[in-house]
This record gives sequence, C-alpha cells and structure tokens, in this order.
Amino acid sequence: MDLFLQRVLDGLSDGAVYALFALAVVLVFRTTGFINFAQGEMAMVCAFIAWKFFDPNLGFGWPLAAAILVGIVAGFVLGAATERIVIRPFEGGDHLRLGIASMGLLLIFNSLAAFIFGTTTQRLPSIFGNGSVQIGNATIGIDTLGQFVVLGVVALLLWLLFTRTTLGVTLRASSQNADSSQLLGIDVRRNLLVGWGLAGLLGATAAIMIAPSLYVSPNLMANVMLYGFVAAVVGGLDSSIGAVVGGLLVGLVQALSSGYIDFIGTQLQLASALVVVVAILLIRPQGLFGRARLERV
Repeated sequence: MDLFLQRVLDGLSDGAVYALFALAVVLVFRTTGFINFAQGEMAMVCAFIAWKFFDPNLGFGWPLAAAILVGIVAGFVLGAATERIVIRPFEGGDHLRLGIASMGLLLIFNSLAAFIFGTTTQRLPSIFGNGSVQIGNATIGIDTLGQFVVLGVVALLLWLLFTRTTLGVTLRASSQNADSSQLLGIDVRRNLLVGWGLAGLLGATAAIMIAPSLYVSPNLMANVMLYGFVAAVVGGLDSSIGAVVGGLLVGLVQALSSGYIDFIGTQLQLASALVVVVAILLIRPQGLFGRARLERV
C-alpha cells in the first residue's frame, strides 16, 4: 500500500508539470485554433534565461525569486514577439502552414539555445526549497507541493479569465470566428498577441517548475512537451479544466503502468500514455472535457 501511495504521489507530481504545459497548449488553441509545436522549446529558452540571471558564477547572480520572475516575463515577451514577427504573416492561411512554421520555430529555438547558452547542463534550484513531507510511509517534496499550488492558482486564474472577463470572452470569440469578431469591433490581432504571450508565460512557468528536478539543457522540455500535448488532447484542446485533469491522469498512468507492468518499465512510458489517448479519443474524439464542434454545411 505504501509503495502504491508513493507511486501515486510521484505520478501526480509529474502530472502537475504536464498540466501546466498543457494549459499553455490549450491557451494557444483557444485563441488561435491551432497547436504551437514550438511551445516546449520556447519554455526551455525561458528556463535558460532564469538560470542566467540567477547563477552567481556564469550568470548575473540575481536572487532566485527575481531570476524566476525574469524568466516568466521573458516567456510572455517571447510568446508575443513570436506571434507578431513569425505567426502574423501567416494569418488567414490554413493550419498546415502554421503547423509547419511552428515546427520550424522548434528547431530554431533549440539551436539558438545551444548556441547562446551552450550544451552543458546547468542547475536551477527550486524556489520552494528541498524539504519533504511524510504522508504515511510515502514522502512528497516541498517543491512538488509548490507545483500543485502553482497549478491550482494558474487553473483558477485561467478559468476566471475565460468566464468572467471581457478579454477572455473576446479571446474565445476571436478563435471561433475572427471575421465576425472584427465586425463586432473586437481587436483580433491584439487578442492573438495577448493569447500567445500568456501561453508563453505558462510554458515558461512549467519549464522553471520542472528544471530543479532535471538539468537545464536544450533537451529540458523534450519529454514534458510530448506528455503535455498528450494531456491537452486527453482533456480536450478547448478546456482548461481538461488540461489539468489530463495532465494529472497522464502522470498517474505513466507512474502506475511503469511500476506495475514489467514489460513497460521506463522505456515504454510514453507508449502507455499514447494508448490512453487512443482509448479516450475512440470514445470521445473531443477529449474528456472538450466540446464537439458543430459546423454548418
């Protein structure tokens, strides 16, 4: 029982990070209608920026909290700049071209990070500390509890944004029908800029949260990005709640399947998550909390 509890806690710990990243994916999808495949690499660059401002030997030696804040703000700026400089020229085109452009951005950001910061792995400590809490005979890190708090606050703020604010309503309207939104006086271009900026901020937060348990490197977000996309699809690409549930579910499946199914181990963890995606999409193609889209013929 204690081993099961420990594996559940480990799965939820990973799932919280996946959910944060999935929220960034969902935010871009809800404001633009397509998936940004470069989201993970943009987040990785922001983790490097936070490390650069913090590291007392190779960086600027700022306090950790200030360096993390710089990294998160950099996420917003990078997301908004990417939309303005790279994505906006493709406005009005099909999603295939946008998808190819975002995959190109993935390669560009990965190469730039390696060129600017190097390929040597770097360490960024957790702002929540390194202690742990005992739950029965299982332990959970203080940094993991901090991740749950961050996830809860972010999910609540996004829910309030999309349901209780004029900006959130206009963001949703812009993604569903940009032409009609413009006729109603909604600044669609501003909404796209804000949506990409907020998504970049969330991605940066996810990268900075996962960095203490890994090393900051150009490959920091490789696995997190894949699991985050899986979480977003499982929960529903248009649902913030779905992103949270999907992230936690993927984390649990990953931990329990590798722990109790011998042939899966650590090598087939991603495959087990993809099996969950296929099973759920066969039953609900729009995801657990997604809404089926109806189009006029």
